[in-house]
Amino acid sequence: MEIGNQTAEVVAAATAAVALEREMMEGYEKVRALVSSNAVVVFTMSGCCMCHVVKQLLFGLGVGPVIVELDCEREDVYSFLRSISGGGQAIPAVFIGGSFLGGIEAVLACHINGSLVPLLKQAGALWL
Repeated sequence: MEIGNQTAEVVAAATAAVALEREMMEGYEKVRALVSSNAVVVFTMSGCCMCHVVKQLLFGLGVGPVIVELDCEREDVYSFLRSISGGGQAIPAVFIGGSFLGGIEAVLACHINGSLVPLLKQAGALWL
């Protein structure tokens, strides 16, 4: 009987892994579609203070990013963002020119070292 229980556990684990992989692929496809057709995309959650900081910085620079609020309905996208962020802080997640820049730390670091505006210009998000 113990072998039957182990087999059932293995099947359950495999089924869960396949479901997670499917969810990640769906999240990837949604993110890819958005970031490939927009110069700047920011994935956020309402009420997140770091998300607010990133949005205000971009707005202050004259950028009109596409803002995607992930509040409770986009678990597949959130799972994907978490995977590309190294399992750490998944939001805010900033994409510029179709590439993942990072979260708040990466955006502020680029702003401080002067590389953010050139990235935004290269992506077509700024014209000046």
